[in-house]
Amino acid sequence: MALSSKEMVHLTNLLAESAMGTSTFENLADGFHKHFSSKSDHFKVGNAVVLLLRNPDLLPHPDQRLAALFLLWEINKGEAMANSPFAPVFARVLLTENERNSIVNLIAPIGKAEKAFLSHLISATVPSRDVLQQLKKTLRQIVTTEPTHSMADWGALKVFLAEKHSELTAESKSSISCIVSDHENDTSPTYNPSTVNPLIESLMCGNRSPINSTIRPEFIRVPPPLHICDDELVWLHPGERDHQIAWDNGMGVNNSAGLQEVKKLMAKAFKEPLLLAKQQQLLSELEKDPKLVYHIGLTPAKFPGLVENNPIPAIEILLKLMQSNQITEYFSVLVNMDMSLHSMEVVNRLTTAVDLPQEFVHLYISNCISTCESMEDKSMQNRHVRLVCVFLQSLIRNKIINVKDLFIEMQAFCIEFSHIREAAGLFRLLKNMDSEQQQPPQQGNSNTTQNQPNKK
Repeated sequence: MALSSKEMVHLTNLLAESAMGTSTFENLADGFHKHFSSKSDHFKVGNAVVLLLRNPDLLPHPDQRLAALFLLWEINKGEAMANSPFAPVFARVLLTENERNSIVNLIAPIGKAEKAFLSHLISATVPSRDVLQQLKKTLRQIVTTEPTHSMADWGALKVFLAEKHSELTAESKSSISCIVSDHENDTSPTYNPSTVNPLIESLMCGNRSPINSTIRPEFIRVPPPLHICDDELVWLHPGERDHQIAWDNGMGVNNSAGLQEVKKLMAKAFKEPLLLAKQQQLLSELEKDPKLVYHIGLTPAKFPGLVENNPIPAIEILLKLMQSNQITEYFSVLVNMDMSLHSMEVVNRLTTAVDLPQEFVHLYISNCISTCESMEDKSMQNRHVRLVCVFLQSLIRNKIINVKDLFIEMQAFCIEFSHIREAAGLFRLLKNMDSEQQQPPQQGNSNTTQNQPNKK
């Protein structure tokens, strides 16, 4: 949570003493958002600003400290000050002289004009018109001009922070930053930026910078009394504090010889066809333990290889995965893979075994038709058209699909490849079904009923 060297240069330039006489509050806010546009950087900037305020020798001029406090307000602009993590900083600088003398205050004091300005700035979520006019002034004008308004009432914020502070643990309330100014050894007559800026960078930049460290009292854990016996226990003090969880990745996984053999068969099945005996062995092991299918190394990405090389095991395995939360991914991979005899065989067998979602079946049919239409090799195209036509006739006769949903697409396909016998047969099947659906239902023997004499 530390700034980089480049970010620290931008921050020190914003707070440079040379810019205080010409830069207005609005200019300061624009420069801040220009260099620190990401919201995630604002908290890091706030931490750095607080450290600068705690060390008066790093921000020796009142207008510099006022600029730093304004940046803390700008970080949470538009929100209630009580919700800001830097609200305690404003509470410390707005204290009266008597209140400051009664506590240990690590924030450098500010003048009456700055107090009046800041009290009005933090008292409302939306600044008043007078405060907005003040933001058009330079920081030095606020510091050197007598305040025109008395301090705003910020008692509610003081009460809220006191209640929040009381909820902290004693250890948290006793923590301080590990960076402390040594005022007695400061013998430099003037503020020298060429000396101070490298010091600021060494304190605040880097992952292991001192700004990330604190001094807090040690939480002492008293060892429990040992049981007095002949084999007295020894209280252990481990030297290393880098503890890691010992996680057993094999917990809950069947490591039997059968599982290992199934994994070997599956690894081979992804790449090449298995012998019939090996396929039967694989299916036999999966039949013994239905949950074994979740531990054999199958993923949706590997499923197309299994379909192309071993369609029969692919069908049985997919049926066992029907209750899996990944079944939709397997369906999606299946319908989007390249059209082949094996993929059509798997889809056809699945449609007769389970109720596949219609959108998957329709998508697969559309992919098959578009694949046939885009082929350039005529002999290969004719072969695939025959396969698709036989596949579609099987789906239609088994009433797997609703012909109305794909009638236009299949009819256009049949017309385009009408020179192929299977396409012509599919076209006749579609026309027969269309004529049957359009034929009105036969009327009953209404004439016979009407001609019967009324019985009295």
